[in-house]
Amino acid sequence: MPKTMLAVVKPEAAPGAEIREVNIPSYGRTDVLVKVKVASICGTDLHIYEWDQWAQRRIHPPLIPGHEFCGEVVAFGDEVTSVKEGDFVSAEMHVACGKCLQCRTGEAHICQNVKIIGVDTNGAFAEYVVIPESNIWKLDPAIPQEYASILDPLGNAVHTVLAGEIAAKTVAVTGCGPIGLFSIAVARAVGATTIFAIDVNEHRRKLATKMNADYALDPSKDDVRAIVAEKTGGLGVDVILEMAGQPDAIRLAFDIVRRGGRISLLGLTRSRSRSISPRTSSSKASPFKASTAAACTRPGTR
Repeated sequence: MPKTMLAVVKPEAAPGAEIREVNIPSYGRTDVLVKVKVASICGTDLHIYEWDQWAQRRIHPPLIPGHEFCGEVVAFGDEVTSVKEGDFVSAEMHVACGKCLQCRTGEAHICQNVKIIGVDTNGAFAEYVVIPESNIWKLDPAIPQEYASILDPLGNAVHTVLAGEIAAKTVAVTGCGPIGLFSIAVARAVGATTIFAIDVNEHRRKLATKMNADYALDPSKDDVRAIVAEKTGGLGVDVILEMAGQPDAIRLAFDIVRRGGRISLLGLTRSRSRSISPRTSSSKASPFKASTAAACTRPGTR
C-alpha cells in the first residue's frame, strides 16, 4: 500500500478547497481503513467550501471534508471482528460519545458530544478514510456504488419519517432537498396517504411530484394553509416532516399540523428553536389550533 494519497483539503479559514497529496491516515485497534470508491457532496460540504457563518463557527481547518461515501475495506485494527478485507461498506459518520445522557438512554442520534467524520475530523473526500468499526455498515455488493454513497442522507429521512406513526397518516414535507425528497419516498413506501411537498424551488417541487407527492406547493405563492385545510377537511395534517430548518418553514409546520399531530424537525438547532413563536408569528391566523409533539430527530449540520 502507498504511504500517501490525494485528498480534497480545506486548508485554511477562507472560501475554497485544494487537492493535495497527504499521508494515508493511520488506524487504531478498533478502526477500519476503507478505500473510497464513491463520495457524494452534501449541503454541509458546500457550507464548508463557501466558508459561511455556520462553517466559520464549526469547522477548524485543515480538514478533509466528506461524510457520504462507499468503499472497500483494505485494512483494520487487531480488535476488529465484523469485517474482512474486500468487504463493500459504507458508514454512519456521526460518532457518538457513548457516555452522555442521550447515549445512555437510547438516543445516541442526538448525542451531546457527537463528532462527525468529515466535519469534526477528516472525512471521505480522499482515497482512504478511517472509520470506527462500530460505525461501519457492510453492504450487498449488488447495490450500485452511486446509491451506496448516499445511504447517510437516506438514513436521515428514514429516521425522521419513522420517529412516530406514519402508516395511514396525512403528511407534509417542508423543504424538498435530497433528504426531504427521500422522506417522501419513505413515507409513501410505509403507507402514508396524502403527502404535501412544500418548497419554494420549482425544480425541487417537480422532483417531489416524481417521488409521488400528491401536492407540490410553493409557500411563496400558494396559500398553503388554506389548501391543507381544504384537503384535510379542516383538520390539518397528521405528520409534519420539517426538512428546511428555516424559521418560516417551522412556523408554517405548526400552522398546518392537526391538533395532537406530530412534527419531526430534522437538524433543528437550539438557537433556531428559541427564536420561533409558532402561534403568534404567522401573518395569517391559522385555521388549526394544534397541540403537537415536536422532536429534533438528528444533530444539525446543514
